[in-house]
Order: sequence, then C-alpha cells, then structure tokens
Amino acid sequence: RVQLKESGGGSVKAGESLRLSCEVWEYTYRTYCMAWFRQAPGKEREGVAVIDSEALTSVADSVKGRFTISQDKDKNIMYLQMNNLKPEDTAMYYCAADTRTSWDDCYIRVASEFRSWGQGTQVTVAS
Repeated sequence: RVQLKESGGGSVKAGESLRLSCEVWEYTYRTYCMAWFRQAPGKEREGVAVIDSEALTSVADSVKGRFTISQDKDKNIMYLQMNNLKPEDTAMYYCAADTRTSWDDCYIRVASEFRSWGQGTQVTVAS
C-alpha cells in the first residue's frame, strides 16, 4: 500500500509563504491521482489542490493564485507551494493518493474516495 508523509508545515505570519512536501513510498500505481486536503478545527476536510500522473492540476477557488501544486516524479515527492498565506489557511494539511482512470475522475474526487493518506502537517497563520 502507498505510504505518504507530509512535512514543511509551521507557524508564519499573514503574507508569508510555506512549501509543503509529501513523500511517497511503495508507490505501485501506473496512473494516479494525488491531492492536498486541509482540515481546520470543527470543520470538514476540504480539497485544496489535485495533480495526476499526467501532471494535470487543479486548485480550489479559495487558494487560486496563491497555492501551486507540483510533483517531482524522480524523487517521488508532491509539493504544495503556499504564498500570501492568510489566517483562514490555518489547518492541518494532508496529502492523499489513489489510482485514477481519467482526469475527470481525479479532479472531482472527494476525501472519502482516496485510500492512502499521510498523517498531516500543521499550518498556522497569524494575522
């Protein structure tokens, strides 16, 4: 089973940047869908950005223009570059992975449809 581990979280001030990393082990999917989700206290887990094995990407409207998802296939790492962070970005950030049949299948996928998850990394943004 795919193993995922996030890193790069921390405490920053509004307007600053962070880059999250998601390392992937025992990856056996020829085609895949990987995503970043976040969950703030008392709120549901929400999708932030998604990328597939063809490097197609999509980000949520709430972070569009500020967050960028990317991957380094040689290193088996997925990234989330977060710029101009806002207090409302404060949350635990998780990476997720699963197979995919097409981009249409990937970019609309919700949290319950991913089988592999990391433990999360905390991002805290102070005003």
